[in-house]
Amino acid sequence: MQDSGRFSALRFRDFRLFWTGQVISYSGTWMHSTAQGWLVYSLTKSPFYLGLVSAAAWLPILLLSLVGGVVADRFKKRNLLLVTQGLSILPAVVIGIFTATGDVTVWLVIAMGFLMGLFNAFDIPARQSFLIEMVRKDSLLNAVALNSAAFNGARILGPVAAGLTIEHFGLAPCFFINAASFLAVIVALSMMRVEGIKNVERKSMFHEISEGVRFIKKEREIIRPLVTVSLFSLFGLPFIALLPVFAEDVLHVGAKGLGFLGGAAGVGALSAAMTLAFRRDIRAKGSTMSVAGMAFPAALFVFAISTNYALSLGALVVVGFAIVSFLALANSSIQLMTPDGMRGRVMSVYTTVFLGMIPIGHAIMGTLSSVIGTGRAVSIGALICLTASVIILGGRRKK
Repeated sequence: MQDSGRFSALRFRDFRLFWTGQVISYSGTWMHSTAQGWLVYSLTKSPFYLGLVSAAAWLPILLLSLVGGVVADRFKKRNLLLVTQGLSILPAVVIGIFTATGDVTVWLVIAMGFLMGLFNAFDIPARQSFLIEMVRKDSLLNAVALNSAAFNGARILGPVAAGLTIEHFGLAPCFFINAASFLAVIVALSMMRVEGIKNVERKSMFHEISEGVRFIKKEREIIRPLVTVSLFSLFGLPFIALLPVFAEDVLHVGAKGLGFLGGAAGVGALSAAMTLAFRRDIRAKGSTMSVAGMAFPAALFVFAISTNYALSLGALVVVGFAIVSFLALANSSIQLMTPDGMRGRVMSVYTTVFLGMIPIGHAIMGTLSSVIGTGRAVSIGALICLTASVIILGGRRKK
């Protein structure tokens, strides 16, 4: 029996536990991210280092996510997530301690970001492919949307809370709060009944990775969103790491303004996630995904050329709404087309092109920003994304 009603994924006890833990943990993550960006820019006054720090955090995902996907298919995902979430506490605590003592350097931040990325290379494929095991297939889009709502609700709360915390208490508490927030997910996972499906047929690591890649190559409707996501990660999404530059040098709104810029994107993202979760179903999913994929770079271009704070906030709301709509539909579509025993590997490819491309994108956009200016760099990236989405997704919509 179909269960595509509003918030249907929340009817499953294990998903409710997981979702609650994610809300708390994601809030800490966004506080950490906002504080880290402000810390790095305060230390260096360089958009290049902002890009470098972000690249270091995402590089292990590019290098190791495919291995992480095989591990996710081989072992029970709940147990794997307990390990990765526990280890993720360490980098946040280290940065917090060194920031509090005044001994923090940009290279320490880079090293801890790399370590966090190493844990995420195994955490993210397991977490993505674990969703469908907590709910039925007909509730997967709802689960993806609600998980996105948790992430993007925190994207509103986290940056604003970070901005206020930095202003009144300094940077270090943001990192300690993030460290503590991982405990919420650990508690939730410990209380869950489902442990996750594991692949009992073991082959070599290389063979299992190749098997996943071969499956994707045969599925044209999986390749289209994957290519689009990779281009967005290279030329569109790195704008997030450059927000401190816009806040300080373009819009002149300071740390509090930076928090509200991040929060504006979070408002749009949360609105998209809640819209998808609230609707019983979405007709013409392909067309909706195509429109969202084109709206994201168009709104990003407006933000990049804006020197008006109100217009910039409005553009970021649209940016957040469009990118989350696109990613949620792409994610659920790919998972539903993938067999259970291969889902970890396929989602590791999705993770690689989504998050793994970000370090390259940050390096490109950070360098370009240093040469021609941040606004121009982001506007060029937005135009590249818009052109690509029209070509790739426009062709899909006509079919």
